[in-house]
Amino acid sequence: TDTRKAENEEYKATMQGNTAAKELLGVAMNRLNKFYNPKLFKSAPKQELSEEENVFVNNGGTPPPTEAPGGIAGTGVAVFAQIAAHRQLAVEAPAPPPGTWGAYSNKSEEN
Repeated sequence: TDTRKAENEEYKATMQGNTAAKELLGVAMNRLNKFYNPKLFKSAPKQELSEEENVFVNNGGTPPPTEAPGGIAGTGVAVFAQIAAHRQLAVEAPAPPPGTWGAYSNKSEEN
């Protein structure tokens, strides 16, 4: 059961990461559509005001502030992390460079 619990936690973490990545890709595609293909762009939903707020705004008041989008660059995507396993390998010295023809000389020095 310990192995299954560990595998389940790993699976949940992987799925959460994949979901966050898909959401971020969707936001990026929507932003690209805004510029390159405006017909496919999906704008943010408009804020619905209550009757009281609507009367207040119509009489010259300011509308209530909207909730600031959180996450990465205001996209609402909470976390997008890429984790790589780092391995410390013994670094060997590189091989010596191949041999060359010798020192450089101008044609005028050859004669």
